[in-house]
Amino acid sequence: QVQLVESGGGSVQAGGSLQLSCSASGQRASHMGWFRHAPGKEREGVGSIDSTRVTTYADSVKDRFIIWKDNAKNILYLQMNSLKPEDTAIYYCAADRGWRTGRLLTPSIFGYWGQGTQVTVSS
Repeated sequence: QVQLVESGGGSVQAGGSLQLSCSASGQRASHMGWFRHAPGKEREGVGSIDSTRVTTYADSVKDRFIIWKDNAKNILYLQMNSLKPEDTAIYYCAADRGWRTGRLLTPSIFGYWGQGTQVTVSS
C-alpha cells in the first residue's frame, strides 16, 4: 500500500505560480504522476516521473510546469508557473509500484491516489 497526501493548492491570479507537494508513505512507489480534474472534463494527466526518474508532461503544461521528486523525503512536487484560468481543477497525486518507464499520463496506470487539492486561477 502507498498512501499519498497532497498539499499546496489555493487561489492565484493568472500568470502566478503555485507549488504542490505530494507526501508518500507506506511502500515505496516506483513511478508517480500528477493529474487534474476540472468540472465537466475528464481526468487529465499533467505530468509523471517514471522508474528511471524521467519526467513527461502534457502538451498543455509543457514549459510551464515542472515535476521533481525528493527521494530522501519521498515527496513529489509540482511547480506550476504562468498559470492560466484553464489550469483550474482539482489536482491529484498518483503512484504505483513495479518498474514502469515512458509517458505515464493515463490514470489507469496508477493504483494509488491522493485526496486531491483545489487549484483556482482567476483571470
